[in-house]
Amino acid sequence: MLKIQNLEAGYEELTVLKGVNVEVKAGEIVALIGPNGAGKSTVIKSIYDLANVTKGKIEFKGKDITGIKTHELLELGISFVTQGRVVFGELSVKENLEIGGDLVKDREIVEKKLEAVYDKFPVLKEKENTLAYTLSGGQRQQLALGRALMNDPSLLLLDEPSLGLSPKLQKELFKTIEDLKKEGISILIVEQNAKKAIEMADRTYLLENGNIALTGGKEIVKHKKIKSVYLGG
Repeated sequence: MLKIQNLEAGYEELTVLKGVNVEVKAGEIVALIGPNGAGKSTVIKSIYDLANVTKGKIEFKGKDITGIKTHELLELGISFVTQGRVVFGELSVKENLEIGGDLVKDREIVEKKLEAVYDKFPVLKEKENTLAYTLSGGQRQQLALGRALMNDPSLLLLDEPSLGLSPKLQKELFKTIEDLKKEGISILIVEQNAKKAIEMADRTYLLENGNIALTGGKEIVKHKKIKSVYLGG
């Protein structure tokens, strides 16, 4: 589904990633964990042409997508939910969702997609005519995720989706992500909750100082590096 090879990337003169290799297979959840500044978000931003890629290649379904524009990625079926629950505050919930389905010209299909999002997030249906800036943090995260799903993606990129959410809302969010996997959506997630990320993912990559320091399945939760640094002993 997604293959990142020998990726070097950063911002202006700053090199953040120093030869990163990451793979996401069809129907997988793959997690990126690590300390602040390790380069986790830069991996996702490199896919979406929001970081400067200086070396390496990014492939999606065998096609080289390195450096291609956002609208082309959306057309290919790659959606990105950025860190910070970014929504259009002065637009209604429904208008935010309709922007997510902007590439779909058939109004009937857009309506079906809206109903599918409302089924997943009933609170968005209740508040469909409410301005987005009035929503709670958890509701804004649901809206950002719902908007990404309007594009009917085969690959979903999530950057720190649980950041700032209460434990209860985090639990609901992770359940939603696992449900999306069951629907056949592949997911690459940057997540600060290392324990939950490892538990949820088919494979986890630990980034440190712009390099992959460790990779593995659920068993890596027992690795001494993970236990001492990320799980508190």
